[in-house]
Amino acid sequence: MLRRMARRGQGADRLADDPLDAAQERRVRAVLALGGVPQADLPDGVQQVRLRLLERAASGREAPRNVSAWAAVVASNLAMDWHRARSRQERLGERLAALHEPVLPSGEDTRLLSLAVARGLDELPDAQRQVLILRFYADLPVRGIAEELGIPEGTVKSRLHTAVRALRARLHEDEVV
Repeated sequence: MLRRMARRGQGADRLADDPLDAAQERRVRAVLALGGVPQADLPDGVQQVRLRLLERAASGREAPRNVSAWAAVVASNLAMDWHRARSRQERLGERLAALHEPVLPSGEDTRLLSLAVARGLDELPDAQRQVLILRFYADLPVRGIAEELGIPEGTVKSRLHTAVRALRARLHEDEVV
């Protein structure tokens, strides 16, 4: 639509001014607000949608058939991104706060944690246990583990991720952590 308008010379002023009309902007604002984006961040969200629409046109890709629907989908994705970013910031804040409050476990707590980790390791499949031990107990880098085991680095990373997640779940289940 944008490219067609520009080719025909129609709406060239509109294209240069704003790729979203007033109704589309209201729809984008509504989608962002319903997605939980705070009122203060709505103008930034609308600008992001405009920017993506302009980038799409500038890259030579065909303009979306229904700009209003496309803008609503982009706004929905922006709302999800906003929540993910906020969640990351909260987790980072919690980690930083935890760094300022060093809690040293007692001897009994350390023993319970060690037993729970050992039990959790025993429950892991052999391949996951192997990469976990090589990474965190032998302190080998991912590349070194891949070379030692003769498997791709991506496989090592995948197994590590799955193993850590399973071990973490087990520790939470046992209420150790």
